[in-house]
Amino acid sequence: MLPIRTNIRPRQTPYANYVLIIVNVLIFLVSYPGRVVAPGVREVVAPWAQQFELVPNRPELWQFLSYAFLHGGYMHIIGNMLFLYIFGNNVNARLGHISYVSFYLGGAAFSGVGHAVIHSASSVPTLGASGAVAAVTGAYLVLFPQTLITVLYWFFFIGTIDVPALYFIGLKMILIDNVIAATSDHIAYDAHLAGYAFGIAAILGVLATGLVRSDNFDLWAMLRRWNRRRRYRDVVAGGYDPFTGQVRAKQVKAKQVKAKQVKTAAQKLNEKKMADIRNEIGKRMLERNLAGAAGLYLELMGLDEGQILPRQHLLDIANQLASDNRPAESARAYEQLLAHYSSYEYAGEVELMVGLLYSRYLDQRAAALKYLHAAAAKLSDPGQLKMCRDELARLEESGG
Repeated sequence: MLPIRTNIRPRQTPYANYVLIIVNVLIFLVSYPGRVVAPGVREVVAPWAQQFELVPNRPELWQFLSYAFLHGGYMHIIGNMLFLYIFGNNVNARLGHISYVSFYLGGAAFSGVGHAVIHSASSVPTLGASGAVAAVTGAYLVLFPQTLITVLYWFFFIGTIDVPALYFIGLKMILIDNVIAATSDHIAYDAHLAGYAFGIAAILGVLATGLVRSDNFDLWAMLRRWNRRRRYRDVVAGGYDPFTGQVRAKQVKAKQVKAKQVKTAAQKLNEKKMADIRNEIGKRMLERNLAGAAGLYLELMGLDEGQILPRQHLLDIANQLASDNRPAESARAYEQLLAHYSSYEYAGEVELMVGLLYSRYLDQRAAALKYLHAAAAKLSDPGQLKMCRDELARLEESGG
């Protein structure tokens, strides 16, 4: 599985990331290929560049940075730069140019130190930007955990699939690729893991301290929301008012008053949760993560079916639910749109869709007839009108 793009565009041009990619490529071109030392055997880097590789048992200080700008072959440089391009652009845009370059170099150095400490007795040179790229990927995981990554896969056939960043990076790239499947002696898995650890910890740190502003959709914001919910449950379960910290009184009358206060607190918490979900739905819609927005919409309806989204959001979510083979939820979303946006210019098309859902998937003849008759009175497109009338004829014939 190979990531090929993310569904979020950088807010500004990531010049620093482009410069890092160019510098890596230029250094590779002048340092590789090395000379042929035996038939079919070529040095990994040119002789003059070997002093910049990281040798764990006798490292020089500069090698903790220089090793990350050397690569041992075309696939090595292409793979690292592809991942740096995919994940680095958005991290660069979020951190700013100077901070991003500093972070990248810090990730390279930390990865090198991690590798040198674990292999302190080894004299095998290490090179490559994989550790620094792992740090950038870890930063992406923290900053954009809810975005989708389009992944190219091949298993009997080739295709693409969208996977949430939290799962693809956390499970596939970190756990599976660098822990479970860490079998090659030629790959510095420990440097990769050190890079991921640096990237995740460093970005969580700057978000927690406010050096980089949290946007309510990053991993730090998710952890804070989880912690607030956990604390509220623990406090209420322990018999405390979550706002005053006072123990509930023992008298019956006082208990009734306290119960009312707790109910009010719960309502406020519920309202805050619904507001957070609405904000996240808006974020997912901007990212064109319709599947994620649809899931959040269903969660919102579970809290309060009276919550109404903007018309276009509601329409896109209803379409997504229909494509996900969830006809009942899709029909409810379409009906919500019709009820609250009655002047919508394409109401006829929506009514046709609802009628078809009730007719073909939900087996509710009366509801289907209601919407199909309403649609027939509004539709002007010949193809849609024919589809509507054909479905009406089928229903009326089957109903006797």
